Amino acid sequence: MKERVIYLLKYYLVTIALFVVAKGVFMLACGDALSIGDYATVVWHGLSLDLSTALYFFGVPFLLTTVSLWVRIPRYVYLIYNGVVAIAFALAFVADTSLYPFWHFKLDASCLQYLETPTEAMASVTTWYLLGRLILLLILVLLIWVALSWWRTHFKPVRHRLLGTLGALLLIGPIIIGIRGGLGESTTNIGQVYFSQNQFLNHAAVNPVFSFLSSLGKSGSYIVGYDYMTDEECRQLTDGLYYTDSTGADTLLTTQRPNIVLIVMESCGGQFTAIGGHPEITPRLNQLASEGVSFSECYANSWRTDKGMVSILSGYPAFPVTSIMKVPEKSRKMPSIAHSLQQVGYHNAFYYGGDINFTNMRSYVLGTGYDQLLWKSDFSSEEQKTCQWGVRDDIMFDTLLRDIKAEKGNHWMKTLLTLSSHEPWDVPTKVLDDEVYNAFNYLDQCIGRFIDDLRKTPVWQNTLVVILPDHGYRYQGIDEATRLYNHIPMLWVGGAVKQPIVIDRLCNQSDLAATLLGQLGIAHDDFTFSRDVASSSYRYPMAYHNSTSCVSVYDSTGWMAYDLDANSMITQEGDDSERLLRLSKAILQLTSHDLKNK
Repeated sequence: MKERVIYLLKYYLVTIALFVVAKGVFMLACGDALSIGDYATVVWHGLSLDLSTALYFFGVPFLLTTVSLWVRIPRYVYLIYNGVVAIAFALAFVADTSLYPFWHFKLDASCLQYLETPTEAMASVTTWYLLGRLILLLILVLLIWVALSWWRTHFKPVRHRLLGTLGALLLIGPIIIGIRGGLGESTTNIGQVYFSQNQFLNHAAVNPVFSFLSSLGKSGSYIVGYDYMTDEECRQLTDGLYYTDSTGADTLLTTQRPNIVLIVMESCGGQFTAIGGHPEITPRLNQLASEGVSFSECYANSWRTDKGMVSILSGYPAFPVTSIMKVPEKSRKMPSIAHSLQQVGYHNAFYYGGDINFTNMRSYVLGTGYDQLLWKSDFSSEEQKTCQWGVRDDIMFDTLLRDIKAEKGNHWMKTLLTLSSHEPWDVPTKVLDDEVYNAFNYLDQCIGRFIDDLRKTPVWQNTLVVILPDHGYRYQGIDEATRLYNHIPMLWVGGAVKQPIVIDRLCNQSDLAATLLGQLGIAHDDFTFSRDVASSSYRYPMAYHNSTSCVSVYDSTGWMAYDLDANSMITQEGDDSERLLRLSKAILQLTSHDLKNK
């Protein structure tokens, strides 16, 4: 029994060692002016992904040694499996190191598409280059196979086989948990190893085997191609819909270089505010709406945080199936408010009290211009347990205010994504009997206190606070079949706001990017699908939304919601629903093709 345990332990450690060595080779081959300290940091941050990935390949040896308690397993069975693993690892390591200088992102399943046209794929390299990689591949296969097959596997059946089998069964749970990456909300993903503003170091920390395997299931469907009409018809329907310029824009601010606080409220759709006839739930938001710029006809782009955040920060419409945040090779190519501000000297910080690895948020945030990241792990163990999702909102707002007071930079933007207004609605206050309403009331209190305290600081006069939710929430009969589900508040308050005003043009949360950058006099041509709502170029006020299988469009003629799976209209208002349906499909086709081409 002991020799089996030793064998499995050695096998697991050797697999991890191979991943660690591969990181060093990758950095030497693809990096520039890197140090031993950089390598150590990469290894440390990438270790969690390596540990999980190694467990995937640990399964077969674990099964074989368990079966060997009862019957003798021929050594060649182990050797054949090790050969398969050696080939897979060697292919991943060589392909990753060879392709990265061309692609500048980690190995994923997209490389498989080039197998359909090998001639074109090989046109960029010489025959000697290919021959050298082939020789390297063969050498690596042999070395990895020897490393994995070094240990004795002549195991004989044992007397206490029932006890050994029971012990093996008890280990299955921890192995599955290890593969999953723990018991937290987020599962093992590429984003969990991101740690640096230097994207090469982040990429070096990513396990190429995991990167490839995790993208395999998505390679055909993670970016769904919506093709409803010819490209010419699509262009005609969407022509003039998205302007990227800002001309004759209303001046909403007193300065073009304010400090910016962006508060993204978890799930706080208009149904929890005066918009939905519930001023008692969020009285402070209602008050703030009368003090600043209120976009009274703003609508969410989607229904989930990972999608809503990309719409807000990158000005990009959402998709029914695809989550751009979960696809690092696409999300890193997105424009972002933070990156645009970074180019003109802003320091950007992102705050989130939960697990930043959830839905690959870490890789998206660090890859789109944020210099600093503060999340659950940066707080004490007691604070991390103050709510189900992590650190409670009042603590996060206090931390944000503290950092603002300590800020010494000339210009900065700080973004806070709240989390307490989320199931299971565990908040420390009890004002309203309905637990859902009460949670949003708690969020409202937190925002109100934060604004009151910020107003007392010297930075208030030069600060713009932007407040809007990531999406709405299905509750009390409010869902995709109602306009209110997507109708959200968007408020601009602070000393930098010129005067109170209500902007009642239909718009999306994705229009924040162009509208804000337009006010700051910063070019936003790369935000292809974000519109400056305050500009005279915004000639067709329209809002667009989608969820898992639904699309909806609102304009001055009415609105419609359509079920893509059922190919049927969910609801409609006005006499022009068929045109709106074609418009929604054209937008979906236009944006999905744009994403595929990024």
